[in-house]
Amino acid sequence: QVLLVESGGGLVQPGGSLRLSCAASGFTFSNYWMYWVRQAPGKGLDWVSSISAGGETTTYTASVKDRFTISRDNTKNTLYLQMNSLKPEDTAVYYCAWGATRGQGTQVTVSS
Repeated sequence: QVLLVESGGGLVQPGGSLRLSCAASGFTFSNYWMYWVRQAPGKGLDWVSSISAGGETTTYTASVKDRFTISRDNTKNTLYLQMNSLKPEDTAVYYCAWGATRGQGTQVTVSS
């Protein structure tokens, strides 16, 4: 059974930082690309970032490039998203994803 469990969300002021984690189980984590996606209030699901199986290749949507960093620890089956210089428009539920499978998500709210 595939399980993805996100954590690390919360309320942060504009300009602040958060680090999201995603614990994966039920598949060979180190063999697959992984993704972060997000859903803002009242909007659809948007891709945020991707990372290759070994972590060598990362890609980002333009709005988060140079502010967010995706990483992974294949020894711990864990995916990360370091989010810096957060903006109100980053407010969303953040999900890690493996193919069409997502976790339950973690809420990130950026507000003063």
